[in-house]
Amino acid sequence: MKALIPFLRLPTLFLLILSARPVFGEQTEAFQVALVEMARPLNEETKAELIADLAKARIVLLGEASHGTSEFYSRRAEISKRLIEEHGFRFIAVEGDWNAIHRLHRYATGQSDPEGGVREIMRGFERWPQWMWANEETAELVEWLRAHNADLPPEKHVGIHGMDVYGMEDALRELPRAVGEIDPELGEWIAERYRCFERYLADMGAYARASRTGPLSPCGGEVSAVLNRLRERGDDFQGFAGFHIQQMARVVDNAEKHYRTMGWGGSTSWNHRATHFFETVRNLREFYGEDAKGIAWAHNTHIGDARATDMARTRQHNIGQLAREHWGEDQVAALGFGTHRGTLLAGRQWGGQRELMEKPAGRPGSLEDLMHQVGPGDWVYSLRDAPDILEIPIGHRAAGVIYHPEREHLGNYVTTVLPRRYDFFLFLEETKALTPVDPENGL
Repeated sequence: MKALIPFLRLPTLFLLILSARPVFGEQTEAFQVALVEMARPLNEETKAELIADLAKARIVLLGEASHGTSEFYSRRAEISKRLIEEHGFRFIAVEGDWNAIHRLHRYATGQSDPEGGVREIMRGFERWPQWMWANEETAELVEWLRAHNADLPPEKHVGIHGMDVYGMEDALRELPRAVGEIDPELGEWIAERYRCFERYLADMGAYARASRTGPLSPCGGEVSAVLNRLRERGDDFQGFAGFHIQQMARVVDNAEKHYRTMGWGGSTSWNHRATHFFETVRNLREFYGEDAKGIAWAHNTHIGDARATDMARTRQHNIGQLAREHWGEDQVAALGFGTHRGTLLAGRQWGGQRELMEKPAGRPGSLEDLMHQVGPGDWVYSLRDAPDILEIPIGHRAAGVIYHPEREHLGNYVTTVLPRRYDFFLFLEETKALTPVDPENGL
């Protein structure tokens, strides 16, 4: 990879987003000309070419510019299905909770069959924002996986898994029970270690504050002891049931690190979560087989190489960077997504009411604005041989589950060196919001 252009030093990812700046003058014109020359309309021919290029990699990373946008889910699902059917990819890892998505995995692989199907499972999701995975777009994908797996032997099933540290509460409850079914004494020992968290489960922010003002690690030693004990007993936990047990312990261990360092400032807390993403995909690939190919779905801020953004100056990394460093750039393909305007689902504060929001047109001079000016329609870009003019840092929109569209022009743009951040990019002119499976519930 080429040496990266230096960026400003800023304290957090949120300030990095605020720092994003447009290109101006002659550079804007040259950048625009390059985009016009590279843009290819999104149609069946270019889709097939994109799939063929992505399939050359062992790990395919599929992004999104916002969590609440329907087309980002449906396009990723379309790509994932073709990679699975045509090129033998074995699993999808998503930016979701391990235990919650595990229930979808069990349904997709025929291990559970609730009366209400996949939507009944989704209505049981408790952690905000429920709509991020309890939506019709994801339900359609999981139903497709179930049908695809129905004619395959279990050892050939394609799985869907969560790779986030959030949702550790489920793992704290489930792990002692699951281990106890195999070894009651060990299950009770784990339950005792995890009781350290009981007082904090209603407010993990209190855990972050306790870590900062009290003991260095209120529960860190306890959860690490559990993970180490399970590793020592690895021969007792075989197959995917054993992998599930080990993964729950890893979720708790890495979530503890993430929350403990949240109040420290700097990059440490972010990096613990990002490393967990990467390690989950790496462990899944090892479980499915040394030659297995996998797909990861996450926000652009996770799948696009952090070294091509201001994140590099604050020493933040992400799965895009770690995957390239571990497997090599020729074995990893990152596809970023963007849109010019539309609607999306988001909240105005963590845990707040879900809202249908208008996503304004891309900020003048931003990547989204310049791609919009290429012409009407949706466009696909192959960036591996991009001209040097695209090395100019440019603002690129990033919207999360918390969003304030009326203030978007002041923030929500990450300074990006486009061809170093992604291998491919999919631009959608106008998009609409996700469809939650429970539209009457605003969470």
